[in-house]
Amino acid sequence: MSHPVIDTDECVGCDICVDACPQDVLEVVGGVCTVTNEDNCIACGDCLEECPMGAITEVVED
Repeated sequence: MSHPVIDTDECVGCDICVDACPQDVLEVVGGVCTVTNEDNCIACGDCLEECPMGAITEVVED
């Protein structure tokens, strides 16, 4: 299982990753991207690819 992790120091809350995610895993809350629905993540990588700030990494857990 994997899921996105947001570097809140780098995130500018632009909503690009939210729009790119096909599973509605992300949401901008208080001006910063937040993982709100981790269980729906399919690890497609769309959010990582689209983030202009490079603020998203993917963590793989067993």
